[in-house]
Amino acid sequence: MDNFLSAVLGELTTRSISFFIRKCSKLQEHDVEDHLHRALVRAQVILDEAMGRQITNQAMLRQLDILRGTMHQGYYMLDTFRYQSHDEEDAKDQIVSRSLYLSKVNPLKYFCSSNRNTQILEQLQKVLDNLSSMILDMEEVVIFFTSYSRLYRQPYSMHVLLGNCMFGRHMEAELAIKFLLHTQPQGYEELEVLPIVGPNKVGKSTLVAHVCKDERVYGHFSEIVLLHDHDFTDAELAFREGCAMKHQNHMSSSNNDKRLLVVVELAGDLNDDAWDRLYYAYKSCLPRGSKIIVTSRSEKVVRFGTAQALTLKHLPAEAYWYFFKTITFGSVDPETQPRFLQLAMEISRMQNGSLNGANIISSLLRDNFDIHFWCKIATFLRGFIQKSLSKFGETPFDLLYQNKPVEFGRMATSSEKFLVSYQYECSSQEEIPKIRIQDVMFGSVKPHGKIDILLWRAQIPPYYSYVYTCSAIQEPKATGAKRKRSMKNGVTPR
Repeated sequence: MDNFLSAVLGELTTRSISFFIRKCSKLQEHDVEDHLHRALVRAQVILDEAMGRQITNQAMLRQLDILRGTMHQGYYMLDTFRYQSHDEEDAKDQIVSRSLYLSKVNPLKYFCSSNRNTQILEQLQKVLDNLSSMILDMEEVVIFFTSYSRLYRQPYSMHVLLGNCMFGRHMEAELAIKFLLHTQPQGYEELEVLPIVGPNKVGKSTLVAHVCKDERVYGHFSEIVLLHDHDFTDAELAFREGCAMKHQNHMSSSNNDKRLLVVVELAGDLNDDAWDRLYYAYKSCLPRGSKIIVTSRSEKVVRFGTAQALTLKHLPAEAYWYFFKTITFGSVDPETQPRFLQLAMEISRMQNGSLNGANIISSLLRDNFDIHFWCKIATFLRGFIQKSLSKFGETPFDLLYQNKPVEFGRMATSSEKFLVSYQYECSSQEEIPKIRIQDVMFGSVKPHGKIDILLWRAQIPPYYSYVYTCSAIQEPKATGAKRKRSMKNGVTPR
């Protein structure tokens, strides 16, 4: 009886103290959350205005890039806090209904929760302080915005803009454009080279395509040609017999000495002898003012550059979440859909930074705005990734980045699988498969034999279509010999 009374009194005391702690902290959390949300809105206004201007000042671009990164971090922290708070609200009834025995065993559970909330609150406050300081520093920069010409933009929602523009590479694009438009001093005879390096599927070709499409670059060069590493076994032969021409500007060729821009796309490394043959062949043939951009997954090509290389990395988790959330919810305010927001954040984390994955899954979720469907997608992806980790030690997205075969499952029938053995890209002029990967993974289409399926058709330059070659996996059937039993005279033969 004494033990029972002490347990009851201990429970009441713990709940009373935790109630007052939560009461005070809730007010503080709400204040920090509210102030951070307002700071994020102000940062968003500044960055939206900057996107609408053709800003060329490099220091200003760096400052905007830092502000953009902090804004992404702020949204990520705020949504994580709300996601966790929603989880705690859902679990509150289960926690309160636990037995007195469990409370006696772990009487500090409420204090542990309070400590965790305190840590999150401190992180929110830190992001708020950084963001507020940056916004104050940007006051003069905002005034200078008016000195830059405004780009023509339709009044679309942000999710439409992000779905139809290059995300997260504004500073890199301007640095590349600055290199291309830079005029060599009189007497300078070197052929300038800009290396762009980064891992597979990071967006090197997309960056180059956007840079070449910029009207400043487009009007500066008479021709823009594209070379792949298989095009120049003999550099002079490749140049003389012709390459894949991306652009020819007849209007400007008479005024700019027929400057050429050569884009060399390498799958990997290139030995010094092959590069020297290519470089000196172009140096002797190309008009003065011509430039070369070389892209590769290997950082070794940095040594070929005459300018500082641009190194592209996959988007940080905070920026990826901002992109995924924006294109997933579309015109729906995610703050009014906390349960959807929670699932979207979990699904985003499972994508491992894959932009193709973000585009595919976001369109699927947006077209099926139903909580039960979203739960099914989250459960399916969770199991899909777990099976890959247990079997190969890596996630499916890591395997795809390395161009390794990947086993995919189907949501409709978990026992049915198909193997992606090869992936490639198609230009906008090539014919593409009609079967989409979402039709196979999440729909009713079952692959038979070896077929090509469409992963994603990009809406931005260079307008590639990404295709998987896959085949159905035949699960081995259990063929255990069944022993026949006969009951002759009541005896089973052995």
